[in-house]
Amino acid sequence: MLSIACPWCGSRDEVEFSYGGEAHLVPPDEACSDAEWADYLYMRKNPKGLHRERWTHTHGCRRWFNVLRDTSTERIAAVYEPGSPPAGLPDGSA
Repeated sequence: MLSIACPWCGSRDEVEFSYGGEAHLVPPDEACSDAEWADYLYMRKNPKGLHRERWTHTHGCRRWFNVLRDTSTERIAAVYEPGSPPAGLPDGSA
């Protein structure tokens, strides 16, 4: 079982959390086309490797936070609060 360290409650089992999708998505401006809006709503990265995600502590403090997780090994590289700069990837990319 995955152990996730909530920034406010500490380390807890995965069953206390809910996955919220890809982190750091920026919505398009209101003058965007239907195709741009659909792309924002439905198209997500699905990498094998490090990926920034949103999680919520559903059965705890109910707060949202971000996780940098390796999707191939389930290892969590970083946990950080919303509004914080995105966790950097080891190769230095943003």
